[in-house]
Amino acid sequence: GTTEPSPVVAISLPARTAGDTPSVGNRPGSVGRPLPGIALRIVDPATGAPLPAGAAGLLHVKGPSVMRGYLDDPGRTAAVLRDGWYDTGDIARVDEDGFLFITDRLARFSKIGGEMVPHGAVEEALRQTCDADEPCVAVVGVPSDGAGEELLICYTPRAGTADKLLAALKRSGLPNLWIPRPANFLQVPRIPLLGTGKTDLRALRDAVLSARRLCA
Repeated sequence: GTTEPSPVVAISLPARTAGDTPSVGNRPGSVGRPLPGIALRIVDPATGAPLPAGAAGLLHVKGPSVMRGYLDDPGRTAAVLRDGWYDTGDIARVDEDGFLFITDRLARFSKIGGEMVPHGAVEEALRQTCDADEPCVAVVGVPSDGAGEELLICYTPRAGTADKLLAALKRSGLPNLWIPRPANFLQVPRIPLLGTGKTDLRALRDAVLSARRLCA
Protein backbone atom coordinates (compact mmCIF):
# COMPACT_ATOMS: atom_id res chain seq x y z
CA GLY A 1 0.00 0.00 0.00
CA THR A 2 0.86 3.65 -0.30
CA THR A 3 -1.08 6.73 0.79
CA GLU A 4 -1.64 8.25 -2.65
CA PRO A 5 -3.68 5.24 -3.95
CA SER A 6 -5.95 5.42 -0.88
CA PRO A 7 -3.93 3.32 0.19
CA VAL A 8 -4.09 -0.33 -0.96
CA VAL A 9 -2.53 -1.34 -4.29
CA ALA A 10 -2.05 -5.10 -4.03
CA ILE A 11 -2.96 -7.87 -1.62
CA SER A 12 -1.97 -11.47 -0.95
CA LEU A 13 -4.69 -14.03 -0.23
CA PRO A 14 -4.63 -17.53 1.26
CA ALA A 15 -4.40 -20.40 -1.19
CA ARG A 16 -7.74 -22.16 -1.63
CA THR A 17 -9.54 -24.64 -3.83
CA ALA A 18 -12.74 -24.00 -5.79
CA GLY A 19 -14.12 -27.46 -6.52
CA ASP A 20 -11.15 -29.35 -7.88
CA THR A 21 -9.37 -26.21 -9.08
CA PRO A 22 -6.67 -24.69 -6.84
CA SER A 23 -6.56 -20.90 -6.58
CA VAL A 24 -3.15 -19.34 -6.01
CA GLY A 25 -3.57 -16.17 -3.97
CA ASN A 26 0.02 -15.54 -2.99
CA ARG A 27 3.57 -16.18 -4.08
CA PRO A 28 6.74 -16.14 -1.93
CA GLY A 29 8.43 -12.73 -2.04
CA SER A 30 5.43 -11.05 -3.66
CA VAL A 31 3.07 -8.45 -2.19
CA GLY A 32 0.22 -10.05 -4.13
CA ARG A 33 -1.92 -9.07 -7.08
CA PRO A 34 -3.46 -5.61 -7.63
CA LEU A 35 -6.98 -4.96 -6.42
CA PRO A 36 -9.80 -4.96 -9.03
CA GLY A 37 -9.69 -1.75 -11.04
CA ILE A 38 -6.02 -1.10 -10.26
CA ALA A 39 -3.56 -1.22 -13.17
CA LEU A 40 0.19 -1.61 -12.80
CA ARG A 41 2.98 -0.92 -15.24
CA ILE A 42 6.73 -1.21 -14.97
CA VAL A 43 8.79 1.35 -16.86
CA ASP A 44 12.45 2.03 -17.47
CA PRO A 45 13.55 4.56 -14.79
CA ALA A 46 15.65 6.52 -17.28
CA THR A 47 13.41 6.56 -20.39
CA GLY A 48 9.90 5.85 -19.08
CA ALA A 49 9.46 3.11 -21.69
CA PRO A 50 7.20 0.19 -20.60
CA LEU A 51 9.07 -3.00 -19.71
CA PRO A 52 7.92 -6.62 -20.27
CA ALA A 53 6.67 -9.02 -17.59
CA GLY A 54 9.43 -10.10 -15.23
CA ALA A 55 11.67 -7.08 -15.86
CA ALA A 56 12.50 -4.81 -12.92
CA GLY A 57 11.83 -1.11 -13.27
CA LEU A 58 9.89 1.81 -11.82
CA LEU A 59 6.35 0.96 -10.62
CA HIS A 60 3.44 3.10 -11.83
CA VAL A 61 -0.12 2.66 -10.53
CA LYS A 62 -3.42 3.78 -12.09
CA GLY A 63 -7.03 3.42 -10.97
CA PRO A 64 -10.03 5.14 -9.38
CA SER A 65 -8.43 5.12 -5.94
CA VAL A 66 -5.36 7.12 -7.03
CA MET A 67 -5.40 10.67 -5.67
CA ARG A 68 -6.10 13.69 -7.86
CA GLY A 69 -3.06 15.46 -6.47
CA TYR A 70 -1.42 17.01 -3.44
CA LEU A 71 -3.40 19.88 -1.88
CA ASP A 72 -2.20 23.28 -3.11
CA ASP A 73 1.02 21.75 -4.47
CA PRO A 74 0.79 21.51 -8.29
CA GLY A 75 4.55 21.17 -8.71
CA ARG A 76 4.80 18.10 -6.50
CA THR A 77 1.66 16.69 -8.11
CA ALA A 78 3.09 17.05 -11.61
CA ALA A 79 6.25 15.26 -10.49
CA VAL A 80 4.39 12.05 -9.54
CA LEU A 81 1.20 12.06 -11.64
CA ARG A 82 1.21 11.78 -15.44
CA ASP A 83 -1.91 10.83 -17.43
CA GLY A 84 -3.40 9.36 -14.27
CA TRP A 85 -0.38 7.14 -13.58
CA TYR A 86 1.11 7.57 -10.11
CA ASP A 87 4.89 7.17 -9.85
CA THR A 88 5.46 5.20 -6.64
CA GLY A 89 9.23 5.59 -6.60
CA ASP A 90 9.48 1.82 -6.05
CA ILE A 91 11.60 -0.50 -8.16
CA ALA A 92 9.50 -3.59 -8.80
CA ARG A 93 8.60 -6.33 -11.23
CA VAL A 94 5.34 -8.04 -12.18
CA ASP A 95 5.43 -11.69 -13.21
CA GLU A 96 3.35 -13.27 -15.99
CA ASP A 97 0.60 -14.17 -13.49
CA GLY A 98 0.26 -10.59 -12.27
CA PHE A 99 2.05 -10.93 -8.93
CA LEU A 100 3.88 -7.79 -7.83
CA PHE A 101 7.38 -7.95 -6.34
CA ILE A 102 8.87 -4.82 -4.72
CA THR A 103 12.65 -4.99 -4.95
CA ASP A 104 13.96 -1.54 -3.94
CA ARG A 105 13.41 2.21 -3.96
CA LEU A 106 14.50 4.38 -6.87
CA ALA A 107 16.19 6.63 -4.30
CA ARG A 108 18.48 3.68 -3.55
CA PHE A 109 19.99 3.68 -7.05
CA SER A 110 22.80 5.80 -8.42
CA LYS A 111 23.33 6.57 -12.08
CA ILE A 112 26.97 5.77 -12.83
CA GLY A 113 28.38 5.64 -16.33
CA GLY A 114 24.85 5.75 -17.73
CA GLU A 115 23.80 2.67 -15.72
CA MET A 116 21.43 2.48 -12.74
CA VAL A 117 23.43 0.85 -9.93
CA PRO A 118 21.38 -0.64 -7.03
CA HIS A 119 22.69 0.14 -3.55
CA GLY A 120 20.88 -2.88 -2.13
CA ALA A 121 22.77 -5.39 -4.26
CA VAL A 122 26.12 -3.95 -3.18
CA GLU A 123 25.05 -3.94 0.47
CA GLU A 124 23.94 -7.57 0.29
CA ALA A 125 27.32 -8.63 -1.10
CA LEU A 126 29.01 -6.83 1.79
CA ARG A 127 26.70 -8.18 4.49
CA GLN A 128 27.62 -11.73 3.55
CA THR A 129 31.16 -11.06 4.78
CA CYS A 130 30.11 -9.50 8.11
CA ASP A 131 29.68 -11.61 11.23
CA ALA A 132 27.63 -9.09 13.23
CA ASP A 133 24.11 -8.90 14.64
CA GLU A 134 23.74 -5.15 14.22
CA PRO A 135 23.94 -3.28 10.88
CA CYS A 136 27.60 -2.70 10.05
CA VAL A 137 27.56 -1.63 6.37
CA ALA A 138 25.49 0.82 4.32
CA VAL A 139 25.78 2.23 0.82
CA VAL A 140 24.94 5.84 -0.01
CA GLY A 141 25.08 7.76 -3.26
CA VAL A 142 27.01 11.03 -3.22
CA PRO A 143 27.79 13.57 -5.94
CA SER A 144 30.87 12.67 -7.95
CA ASP A 145 33.60 15.07 -9.01
CA GLY A 146 32.30 14.71 -12.55
CA ALA A 147 28.65 14.20 -13.53
CA GLY A 148 26.17 12.02 -11.70
CA GLU A 149 26.90 10.11 -8.51
CA GLU A 150 29.33 7.64 -7.02
CA LEU A 151 28.89 5.01 -4.32
CA LEU A 152 30.28 5.46 -0.84
CA ILE A 153 30.59 2.44 1.46
CA CYS A 154 30.04 3.29 5.13
CA TYR A 155 31.17 0.57 7.52
CA THR A 156 31.69 0.11 11.25
CA PRO A 157 34.70 -1.59 12.89
CA ARG A 158 32.56 -4.75 13.24
CA ALA A 159 32.57 -5.12 9.44
CA GLY A 160 36.35 -5.42 9.26
CA THR A 161 38.74 -3.37 7.17
CA ALA A 162 38.19 -1.50 3.93
CA ASP A 163 40.60 -3.87 2.19
CA LYS A 164 38.55 -6.87 3.35
CA LEU A 165 35.29 -5.34 2.12
CA LEU A 166 36.75 -4.31 -1.22
CA ALA A 167 38.14 -7.82 -1.74
CA ALA A 168 34.72 -9.28 -0.94
CA LEU A 169 33.07 -7.09 -3.58
CA LYS A 170 35.63 -8.12 -6.18
CA ARG A 171 34.91 -11.81 -5.42
CA SER A 172 31.14 -11.31 -5.47
CA GLY A 173 30.73 -11.30 -9.24
CA LEU A 174 29.21 -7.81 -9.27
CA PRO A 175 30.04 -5.67 -12.32
CA ASN A 176 33.20 -3.60 -11.93
CA LEU A 177 31.12 -0.45 -12.39
CA TRP A 178 29.28 -1.28 -9.15
CA ILE A 179 32.46 -1.57 -7.08
CA PRO A 180 33.64 1.75 -5.55
CA ARG A 181 37.27 2.79 -5.57
CA PRO A 182 39.27 2.25 -2.34
CA ALA A 183 39.00 5.93 -1.37
CA ASN A 184 35.21 5.57 -1.20
CA PHE A 185 35.23 3.29 1.86
CA LEU A 186 34.51 5.34 4.99
CA GLN A 187 34.63 3.95 8.52
CA VAL A 188 31.90 5.34 10.81
CA PRO A 189 31.32 4.74 14.55
CA ARG A 190 27.86 3.29 13.90
CA ILE A 191 25.14 3.00 11.27
CA PRO A 192 22.20 5.26 12.32
CA LEU A 193 18.84 3.53 12.60
CA LEU A 194 15.22 4.62 12.41
CA GLY A 195 12.68 3.64 15.05
CA THR A 196 11.68 0.74 12.79
CA GLY A 197 15.19 -0.71 12.98
CA LYS A 198 15.94 0.16 9.35
CA THR A 199 18.99 2.19 8.37
CA ASP A 200 18.43 5.95 8.58
CA LEU A 201 19.86 6.61 5.13
CA ARG A 202 19.05 10.31 5.15
CA ALA A 203 20.92 10.91 8.41
CA LEU A 204 23.85 8.81 7.18
CA ARG A 205 24.05 10.63 3.85
CA ASP A 206 23.80 14.05 5.55
CA ALA A 207 26.60 13.10 7.94
CA VAL A 208 28.78 11.88 5.08
CA LEU A 209 28.25 15.02 3.01
CA SER A 210 28.92 17.23 6.05
CA ALA A 211 32.18 15.39 6.73
CA ARG A 212 33.21 15.73 3.08
CA ARG A 213 32.61 19.49 3.17
CA LEU A 214 34.74 19.83 6.29
CA CYS A 215 37.57 17.90 4.62
CA ALA A 216 37.36 19.87 1.38
